[in-house]
Amino acid sequence: MTAAQTNSMLAAHIRAVREHFDSIILPLWMGQGFNTDLLLPFESLDSDTGAPLPVARYRAMACARQLYVFSEAPGAAAARHADVLFESLRRVFHDERHGGWRYSVDAQARPLDETQDLYTHAFIVLACAAYFRRSRNADARKLMLATASGIEARFKTADSLYHAALSPDMEEALRPPAQNPMMHLTEAYLAAAQVAEPALFAQRLRGLAQGISHRFVHAPTQCISEERQGTAGNRLEPGHQFEWLSLVQGSAPVFEGLDLAESLPRAVQWSRRHGVDAGGVVASLDESGAVVDGTRRIWAQTEYLRVLAVQGDLSTLEAGLDAFRSRFLHPGGWYECLDADGAVLRADMPSTSPYHLATCISALPDVV
Repeated sequence: MTAAQTNSMLAAHIRAVREHFDSIILPLWMGQGFNTDLLLPFESLDSDTGAPLPVARYRAMACARQLYVFSEAPGAAAARHADVLFESLRRVFHDERHGGWRYSVDAQARPLDETQDLYTHAFIVLACAAYFRRSRNADARKLMLATASGIEARFKTADSLYHAALSPDMEEALRPPAQNPMMHLTEAYLAAAQVAEPALFAQRLRGLAQGISHRFVHAPTQCISEERQGTAGNRLEPGHQFEWLSLVQGSAPVFEGLDLAESLPRAVQWSRRHGVDAGGVVASLDESGAVVDGTRRIWAQTEYLRVLAVQGDLSTLEAGLDAFRSRFLHPGGWYECLDADGAVLRADMPSTSPYHLATCISALPDVV
């Protein structure tokens, strides 16, 4: 296949994925996926019908991810929906007493789990940064900065890492530092630096990156492990190596000269070799490269496509988009999880997954 043919097919795949997102997925979450009584996104929809599944809870993180998606989406309708989501986020989930964010509320929007969760806080910062860029609502910037200050004051450890969870009063550490919350904190601080105090956020990001390199990088593979190195049963997730590289390479000046910027390309290379096959990206590997969980989750596929775009591997990206469209997208939305043979393992569409689709699509090249 010639380069021109590859570019033509790649452009067609990119147009199709963007059209699917804009015409099917976004309207779904402004319509059936939105509880108009509570003004909150439902947690999950039936993959076949798009109908909301029975409600047990609403999470702050899920609301924040939807706020991010609609803050980034074009059009007046998306902007209006972002306005509603921002007001609901702070009205329902902000813990006025302790200054943090409750993890979840019940089906009637009453407090359910008041754990102070770093993953949640990171998405509050990210969503507020995106919403401020879109709306110029000063309250969003103020809330972003207050949440980031709370993270630094309460979650940060002595070795430049961050506890994964604190007690509701933010006085006791409940879960030790873990890779995933700190990766999303990195993402959040990068977004925050675009709208406020870039030098301060860069300093925090460099400290966090060094902490990750010292405590979480598995030396033989250069991959970032899910738990601290030395933890029994530790695992490596290829999707997270792809996500980390997209974040770090996309903001290269912030991480210039740091160990993490050097190790991540090798982690991605190892992950592509051991964690990607004809069925897609597997969920997790052990430190020898053996598959621990062979589930093909949609978010890991989008992160693979994203890193291919970031690295400029357009021929592999074209093939990957082709496979992604045929396996994971359907006329009513998407399939959340498949097995190695392509059988559907989950019949729901979580409200959190459009965020991964949005970040992937934003990285795709404008190929004519």
